[in-house]
Amino acid sequence: MFITEAFAPFALARYLTKVRGKKFYAILLLHFILSLWLWVLFFKTRNFGTFYDSPQHIWMQMQLMGMIVAVVLPRAIFIIFHFAGRLIRIGKSDYSNGMSVAGMIIGSAIFSVTVLGTFIGRFNFKTESLTINIDGLDKDLDGLRIVQISDLHLSGFLHHIKRLQYVIEEINSLKPDILVNTGDFITYGWREFGRNDTILSKSKAKYGSFAIRGNHDSGGYNPDFTIADKDNNVLIINNMIRASGYTLLNDEFKKVRIGSSVIAIIGITTSGRHPNIIHGNISEAMMGLDSVDLKILLSHDPNYWDESVKNKTDIDLTLSGHTHGMQMGIMTKKFRWSPSKYFYPHWSGLYSDKEQLHYVNRGLGVLAVPFRIWMPPEITLITLKAGSKQTF
Repeated sequence: MFITEAFAPFALARYLTKVRGKKFYAILLLHFILSLWLWVLFFKTRNFGTFYDSPQHIWMQMQLMGMIVAVVLPRAIFIIFHFAGRLIRIGKSDYSNGMSVAGMIIGSAIFSVTVLGTFIGRFNFKTESLTINIDGLDKDLDGLRIVQISDLHLSGFLHHIKRLQYVIEEINSLKPDILVNTGDFITYGWREFGRNDTILSKSKAKYGSFAIRGNHDSGGYNPDFTIADKDNNVLIINNMIRASGYTLLNDEFKKVRIGSSVIAIIGITTSGRHPNIIHGNISEAMMGLDSVDLKILLSHDPNYWDESVKNKTDIDLTLSGHTHGMQMGIMTKKFRWSPSKYFYPHWSGLYSDKEQLHYVNRGLGVLAVPFRIWMPPEITLITLKAGSKQTF
């Protein structure tokens, strides 16, 4: 930040030598406003005096990171290109203006994409609807509607409560038979939850709502938490999730009767930090579970499916979150890509191995940075049908 702040005026002054009048002063004014906003955020975040997991503190952290990506990174690129243009023409009376122009274009593109991702992309909620055909599915389960949400990271909705209310309204409009939430209600600590339980509890599902904790919900990312604080955080989060209308599954299962059929919804706990993610024990979670018509597992971390579910259990459908699609990538009807695929082979959408199915939700909230770039937040509607061929 200091380096770009020091060199940017010199590079800009040289770049703007041929610009005069209102355009010249408009560019300088924009540069000054962005610098002022950046440093105000920096010092306010550094000197924040209350709890680390205060929603306001986390909101400021995200805004600061967003400003670093939107302002500091483009400035750094422009500075590098500008002075590279001077170096390649060293010893001559001029310099390569084309390098400065290229740096300005790239920097402006990064700034524009980040701004759009912050004010539009992060709230561009998409409902992914798919039909999953399951061979031999009981007739009472044919047409069952499962809605999945994940990774709310509620502090990101601090100044956007109406957006969260909109999500709940969208969920209810889908008329779910079962609603599941695959974790990460918070980022650092229980204080982030605030009074959002009163909003979340307005979601309705015919046969009930079920949730698990994600790894962030364990409090392992809060630098101020002692071991006792982490334990206390888990107890408080458990209560807040239940107050939000969910049946919380901590390495356990719950049976749901639908007509003459019975579904088992199994929940696995997740804690720790990447790459040292700690999972619950699937055998313990299923202990005492007798024959049912369908087994659905809620596992926050999608990598758990390969590790402990696929070809190791008789679980029919696993639902995960966690990846966010890394909040950036390419999403079209025929092509999907995100850098998260290099960390999570199952990062978004439906996957299968023989008769076992795995769906990964991209999440609703944001983490670390306040934007989503071509990676829209997701509400998933899964409709179960009898059959042997998967349809999307």
